[in-house]
Amino acid sequence: MVHVTGKMELVVLLCAVSLLHSCEAQEPSAVTPVFVKKGEDVLLNVTIADVSTNDIVFWRFNKTVNIVRFLAGKETIFDDSGRIEVLENYCVKLKNLQEADSGVYTAVVSGGKEKTITGYKITVQDPVSAINLTVDSVSNSSDWCNLTVSCRAQDSHISSTFRCDTHTCSQDEGERSQVTPSAADLHVYLSNGSIICNHSNQVSWIKDMKTIKNFCPQLAVQEHSTNAISVAGAIGIGIFLLCCVAAAAFCYLQKRGHKRESMENTVYEVPRVGHTTLPQSPTAEGIGLSPTSTYCLVGPHTGPVDSITTRGTTLPESLYAQVDKPARSLNK
Repeated sequence: MVHVTGKMELVVLLCAVSLLHSCEAQEPSAVTPVFVKKGEDVLLNVTIADVSTNDIVFWRFNKTVNIVRFLAGKETIFDDSGRIEVLENYCVKLKNLQEADSGVYTAVVSGGKEKTITGYKITVQDPVSAINLTVDSVSNSSDWCNLTVSCRAQDSHISSTFRCDTHTCSQDEGERSQVTPSAADLHVYLSNGSIICNHSNQVSWIKDMKTIKNFCPQLAVQEHSTNAISVAGAIGIGIFLLCCVAAAAFCYLQKRGHKRESMENTVYEVPRVGHTTLPQSPTAEGIGLSPTSTYCLVGPHTGPVDSITTRGTTLPESLYAQVDKPARSLNK
């Protein structure tokens, strides 16, 4: 009987532990994780749609400690530290947070029964400590260069080796990182010709770096040669473009000169002034019809000018005379 009772107690204990783990597993999905730097503030919001005018709203710390109560349009602050500010719409601001303030903050509506409407899991962190990246050893030849570096933080350190030739560099075993005792990440990696050590957590980061060419002369020579080739290429392109512009300008000026010379050598025909015989219309005898009208062109006067009749009068350069149609024959 004692043996059976012991088994029953064991089963009950296992069920209780299983239920506890189930609740703990569901907790992260019910709250929003928020990381706050030590000494800064955080705002806790409530969705108004989840609250009616007759409800009592509590903000609680770690599910058991009431810190603020909203009742009938009035609020009561249970914390006397002066670091809690009540805002509109059941919102609360927590000020000057310290590590002891880390925990779960939930908003609970108390009506017919209590209901959690929102929650935040606040984690307060210190800024990361300063780091120091050092080059512990260097070995090189005309074709390669090896560096061993160490990065030290306040509570941890990490090291790595880098191998370079005249063109590229690589990191032995790839990028290296580790989690420090203060829950920060210490990370050593290679980027754009520099070795970088980064120390970071959720609220801050700091880095130190070393340029590889300062320790590997052959990389500096290679980079100088590459830059020289780039500059020479740029100069060559510039000269080529300048020659193209000069050639285009020369062709344009030459074409313009030929056009001007052609215009100067062109002789235009000057119209002559004199008697002009107009083509005669067919005569009446030829086609049996008389012409409708006939014009006579009179040229400038070439004889002596009568001083009496033309004195003070400018003669026109050309005159037109109209000859009336001949009268029709009565026999037609």
